[in-house]
Amino acid sequence: MPSPKKPSTTIPRRQLGRHLRDMRLEAGISIANAARLIERGTGTLQRLEKGEAGRIRMLDIKALCQVYETTDKLDGLLELAQVAASNDGEGLWWHEYSGAIRADFELYVNLESAASKLTIFRPDLISGLFQTQRYARVLDSLFYLDAGEEEFNRWYTIRKTRQRIITRRRNPVEVRLLFSEAVVRSVVGSPRTMAEQLLHIVDLPVNVTVQLLPFTSGYPLGVAPGPFTLLDFDPSTGERATAYIEGYRGNMYYDKPEAIAQYRETFSRLAASALSPADSKQALRRIAREYQQ
Repeated sequence: MPSPKKPSTTIPRRQLGRHLRDMRLEAGISIANAARLIERGTGTLQRLEKGEAGRIRMLDIKALCQVYETTDKLDGLLELAQVAASNDGEGLWWHEYSGAIRADFELYVNLESAASKLTIFRPDLISGLFQTQRYARVLDSLFYLDAGEEEFNRWYTIRKTRQRIITRRRNPVEVRLLFSEAVVRSVVGSPRTMAEQLLHIVDLPVNVTVQLLPFTSGYPLGVAPGPFTLLDFDPSTGERATAYIEGYRGNMYYDKPEAIAQYRETFSRLAASALSPADSKQALRRIAREYQQ
C-alpha cells in the first residue's frame, strides 16, 4: 500500500511548531522526555514541532505549556493552533491587526530571521530592515500618535536587532532590494533625514543588491502589484518559500508553489525595467546630494 500523504505545512503550523520547539529548548527538555511527559510518541511531537502534524490536539498544547512552565503563553498558542488546524493545506494565511500594535509582527520577524534569502519590492517607503533611526522615528511618530519616548526607543531597538541578519559575520542573509523612485522622492521628515537614509542604502554590505525603478519605467506589469517580500530558506531546514504581502489592516502570507512562482516572475519583470545595481547607487548618491543642498 502507498504511504499516507504527508500533510501540507502551512504558515500557522510552522509558526506554532517553532514556538513549541523554542519553549522546549529553553526549558532544557529533550524531545523524547517531553513526548513521554505528555504521553505522546516522540515522532508525534517531532511532526508537531516541524509543522507537519496531521492533527493538532489542543490538549497537547496545554500539556506542553504545563511541562515547559509557560502557561502564560497558552492563550496565544491555542489561538494559533486553532488557526493552523482550520488552515490545513490552504497555503494562505490572513492575520488582521489587533489595535495599534501589529499582532503578527512577531510571525514575520521570526520568518525573516530564519531566511537565507530575501527578495523585497517596495513601491512606497524604505523597508524597516534598512531604515535609519531618524527615518524610522518620523514614520513611527505619525503612525503611533500616542506613543512615548520609551516605546519609540523599543521599536528602534527591534529594528536594529532585525538588521543584524544583514551584517552578521556568519551566513548573512542575501537580499535583493528593489524600490520605486517614488520612495526616494517622497520626503520623510526632512531633506537631511532623506539624504542620510539614501546614503545608508548605498553603503549596505555586498550581500544586499539594490535596484531603483525609475519613474521613466512606468508600470512594467500593467498594474501596481504593491509591496511584497519573498522569503527563501536553507533547503536543509525543510521550510517552504513564503511570500509576505503587507497591508494597512493586515498581512497576507502565501506558501503554495504557484503563488511563489508568480511573485518570482513579478520581481524578475520589475527588476528588468529597473536601473542596474551600479547605476542605482549612482542615482541614489545624486539624489542624496540634491537633498543636502
